[in-house]
Amino acid sequence: MSDPLTVHGGRRRAAQARFPDAPRPWLDLSTGINPVPYPLPTLDPAVFTDLPEPEDLARLESIAAAAYGVPDPALVVAAPGTQILIELLPLLAAPGAAAVLGPTYGEHGPGWARAGHRVREARSLAELDGASHAVVVNPNNPDGRVLKAADLIPLAARLDRAGGFLVVDEAFADLEPGVSLAPYLPRPGLVILRSFGKTYGLAGVRLGFLLAAPEIAAAMREALGAWAVSGPAMAIGTGALGDERWRMAAAAATAEKAARLDALMAGAGFRLEGGCRLFRLYGHAAAGAWFERLGRAGILARPFAYRPDWLRLGLPADEAAFARLAAALA
Repeated sequence: MSDPLTVHGGRRRAAQARFPDAPRPWLDLSTGINPVPYPLPTLDPAVFTDLPEPEDLARLESIAAAAYGVPDPALVVAAPGTQILIELLPLLAAPGAAAVLGPTYGEHGPGWARAGHRVREARSLAELDGASHAVVVNPNNPDGRVLKAADLIPLAARLDRAGGFLVVDEAFADLEPGVSLAPYLPRPGLVILRSFGKTYGLAGVRLGFLLAAPEIAAAMREALGAWAVSGPAMAIGTGALGDERWRMAAAAATAEKAARLDALMAGAGFRLEGGCRLFRLYGHAAAGAWFERLGRAGILARPFAYRPDWLRLGLPADEAAFARLAAALA
């Protein structure tokens, strides 16, 4: 059985079992979730007691379209998190071979395999050729690699001609200028996934979006069914996605924190391997030992079974968190 701490971040109960004597509370740096969340509004009790209205869903999707630069709200489908979209998309795709550009987020490949597709991991864009469908995470998790539209748009066109499509998972694109392919929509063969919880620090809200041409968007709406997104998620998402000033401030704040984290880790002998504004990937010959040392100090990082010389860290939230990490590294 694989170590749960190497599969996904945020497994604090597993960390407590692994490090029972670690001081509390945990400083969880194992995820790429903004440590400074969007301030929750006071919600009307009706969003909890009433079924969500179609007009509220339409408003959420319209505001999401504006936030993501999509020219038409009909191309936007709200869902209870991007994970359900990762599971459903392969079921909507024509049977064939799926290639996932890796190493990357670990749920894409299994999702396509569970739907009956033949799945392989590609290590370059060239290796995606010959697949019926392809998946690219951009910026990539865990190394932050960014691929250009000039390379991805022609790939989507080739896959469309072959009866397939390109899935571009943009879970970490919100704060990275010029990365998103959303302005290119509607584009045959191009499907984009956007995550709400990471940028806005509200992963528990469970909200995500599919951006795609009208026929794919319609098929996903049908697959999700009625009332897929909760009333509270609609209310929170509508307010947050419409707050461009907060998003711009978050982009600046996370960039500053990322640079500060890089300097702190470099002082402890780590080399920067990559990352984006919400997470950083570091290399160290003794990364495994450092993971254990940080864990005993109550600080959870993200290790990788396939690269034992890597550690990924999210951003410390404030001065106290930076001080705690610095003390553990000293």
